[in-house]
Amino acid sequence: MSKNGTTDMTPRERVLTALRHEQPDRVPVDFLATPEIWQRLLEKVKPDVTAVGHSDYFDPAWEAILRHFEVDCRVLSYDQFFNPPESLLHEGAKIEWWEAYSRSTPNRMWRQHLPSDDYYDLWSHHIRIVENQSGNYEEFATWPLSSATSIAELEQHPWPEPDWWDFSPLPGIIEQLDAHEEYHVRFRIGSVFEIAWQLRGMQEFLMDLPLNPEFPQYIMNRLTDIYVENTRRVLDLVGDRLDMVYFYDDVATQNSLMISKKMWRDYVRPCHVRIINVAKEYGVPVMYHCDGALYPLLAEIVDMGVDLLNPVQADAKGMDPQLLKSEFGERLSFHGGIDIIKTLPRGTVDDVKNEVAERIRVLGKDGGYILASSHHIQSDTPLENVFAMYDLENRLYK
Repeated sequence: MSKNGTTDMTPRERVLTALRHEQPDRVPVDFLATPEIWQRLLEKVKPDVTAVGHSDYFDPAWEAILRHFEVDCRVLSYDQFFNPPESLLHEGAKIEWWEAYSRSTPNRMWRQHLPSDDYYDLWSHHIRIVENQSGNYEEFATWPLSSATSIAELEQHPWPEPDWWDFSPLPGIIEQLDAHEEYHVRFRIGSVFEIAWQLRGMQEFLMDLPLNPEFPQYIMNRLTDIYVENTRRVLDLVGDRLDMVYFYDDVATQNSLMISKKMWRDYVRPCHVRIINVAKEYGVPVMYHCDGALYPLLAEIVDMGVDLLNPVQADAKGMDPQLLKSEFGERLSFHGGIDIIKTLPRGTVDDVKNEVAERIRVLGKDGGYILASSHHIQSDTPLENVFAMYDLENRLYK
């Protein structure tokens, strides 16, 4: 039973009910935030970490925060389980699991840290840490494939192999979470278009699409090969308990798509279809993340088999929640919707509560909605707005 005494529905049941487009006891919620927000919450809440127990794969203190807010969803991610050969490491590098500023969940995240304070991730992106007024973020310093002039040169990149992942801890992690409550568990497997341009460099990649399409095709197909095999291995291992497969790919800006529909259909869509089809073979639903003005592609994305869309960036062109719910709500569920640009960092507590109520009224009608922020809650967000967003009373259908 919930600590507010209102229900016997487990978090997993609550999410699965909503995703069946039925109305659960209250709106299910998810939580994603920058490390600065997690740390400030720990200092404020002082949750009971001992009740979570030790884990080498997720931070028990951050997990305790999720339990404090009665968050219904849990995410496990491919980069928790990376185990590459030593040949991938740069001279003097040390493996760092917990200091990645890209972390938004309790999960650890693989990085190699050099004495120069440069970092490399599992795709060999070159990363440096940049400070802002309220925290830090990771910035790409160089583009490892920017100077390649042939497919042969692209082939020389240290592409990870599926055997470089060890997913064997997954059953134990899920068992540890289930010992407290059954949560809705999804597995994050990576992105295609996004990581591809981050390796090549955005300018080079976007120029390649019309001029040298074999270059982006090679990179995206190479990534997809890895994702497909990793997804299959994960589902073979825990498919009977895994509730959703999750991949992400930002292909839109605030006002339009980043590339033409034709380019998306020719080059990106086939990769996404391959990933989705693996999940569907195992009967597992699919969640897709794309920021921005995705509306022009939504009908095709639904037809591809996406079940849950994140993040519903309501201020982006064509992404009005009422429009999305009216046009796609019978076939598609929604995740996110609470604005991280204005409402959460700059709004009042009442502004946050009103936006939560409005999203539940529109997107949560007859189920089909998981309440969450429209991206990671950013480091300049007042904690009182976080507490307002996750107030149990605000999650009830009115």
